[in-house]
Amino acid sequence: MIAILQFDAASRMHLERMLAAGHLPGLASLRSRGTWLELNTPAVHFEGAASYSLSTGVNLGGHGLYYPWLWSATEQRVRFYDDVPAPEAVWERIGRAGRRSLVIDPYEIRAPERIHGLFLSGWQFKNRVVLRTRSVPRSIQRAFERELGRPPVGEEIYGRPDAASLLRLRNSLVAAPRRGSDVIETILKREPFDLVWISLSAAHIGGHRFYNIAQLSEELQLSRQHEKGNVVETPGLASALHEIYRAVDEALARIVAAFPEETDIIIMSPTGMGPNNSRSHLLPAMLDAVLTDRNPSAFQRKVAPGSSLWQIRAAVPTPVRSWIAQMIPDWLAVELAARLELRGVQWDRTKAFMLPNDDAGYLRLNLRGRERDGIVDPNEADYLLEKITKGLLTFQNGDGSQTVHKIWRISELGYPGPCRDQLPDLVVQWNERVITPLMGVRSKQFGEIPSPGWGTGRTGCHSGEAWALVIPGPSRLRTPIMSPHIIDITSTICTVLEVDPAGLQGRSLLEPRGYEAKETA
Repeated sequence: MIAILQFDAASRMHLERMLAAGHLPGLASLRSRGTWLELNTPAVHFEGAASYSLSTGVNLGGHGLYYPWLWSATEQRVRFYDDVPAPEAVWERIGRAGRRSLVIDPYEIRAPERIHGLFLSGWQFKNRVVLRTRSVPRSIQRAFERELGRPPVGEEIYGRPDAASLLRLRNSLVAAPRRGSDVIETILKREPFDLVWISLSAAHIGGHRFYNIAQLSEELQLSRQHEKGNVVETPGLASALHEIYRAVDEALARIVAAFPEETDIIIMSPTGMGPNNSRSHLLPAMLDAVLTDRNPSAFQRKVAPGSSLWQIRAAVPTPVRSWIAQMIPDWLAVELAARLELRGVQWDRTKAFMLPNDDAGYLRLNLRGRERDGIVDPNEADYLLEKITKGLLTFQNGDGSQTVHKIWRISELGYPGPCRDQLPDLVVQWNERVITPLMGVRSKQFGEIPSPGWGTGRTGCHSGEAWALVIPGPSRLRTPIMSPHIIDITSTICTVLEVDPAGLQGRSLLEPRGYEAKETA
């Protein structure tokens, strides 16, 4: 058997500090038994691409999935990722070869049509975007809920932090990992599997919301709303991330103890977590100023194209939006979000626009012949991309530091493959300096861009610090390991389980005993 256990989107800084302090005994014990590998990951520029690259063994250019809401050029609109074709996941591949899988809560991954084994999503906590409630076979979700209880709600609501909502989320995330270990212990006592895969995603959402609660103090004072609920001093919030990590650590130890002795184990994270330095909620207005050559002294009242969703988040209080979200079905909520993402954009006069995103900024030309309603002549594309790049680089934060660190063309980043045309044309990498989301930016050339609101309200965003802790059982670590990548995980599973890896782009990190002798023969 081989097991993939995700300590998902963990902050390396927090991990190392907690390990040094002895607060993660489970991971510390496992680390002493295995080999730690730093992994390459598309999360360096496309944080949301990590989940599908990991589970399919295909690079971003081969699947084109980098965020829950994706651009459909043929429809000139945004679609939820469930509506976009995707390569088969590794559990579907090995299932065709007769291998059984137990899959629990893979992050931002749709449920398979069928699986040789069991698939549970939305088990540790319910989240209508990243962990949708699904099971294959359908009957097992309710059966396990009757036996082990129903999952808590782990929804994120973007916008101004609300102490009560954050506390409810903290409680759900602390409780979630135990549900993961409970269900795996229960199932493995009843039946065997060739692959066990679980994402302990409480660490992921916890990192976004609780990476640095103290950061919210200045932001709340700036908004003059700190008197409505002191987030920073609310009991349980300051230590929330460490409590979530401890819960994940305890779950890891229990899950590993439930495995048969002859199990190859990989504990890993396909992306990291760091401080939230995103200014993406400012990007639509910055882009509009550059494209229209805005006079820096002119006062602007208009809403920039593509920023209406940020305006709604700022105008409607977080508790109200949370209540509305709970009152409508999941399918309607995600479709409504898709419709609002680029609401009000007039395509007959829009040359470039921001694609949905949280961390990095993604920009795309409204290119004739590629977009349904494209207006930009392909011969003008290079000039326009250069104009946008130079214009955005003129913006500065209030302290005089640069707003943008670097802007990449997709051609510079690579990602070859059949889905490359689905990707943005420009990737905006923000300055690492953390600023409050309520602060705007300014350019001597284009003037001031005020903040439309709180942005996501997160204190943590993704980093490219992916890693794997490989603990061989009956297999052995393959050497030399050169520049391992998260896509190698799927290749490793197929190699260990002797399933044909045709079409995969990775390289196995493990090889079964006697593997070389078989190849020579």
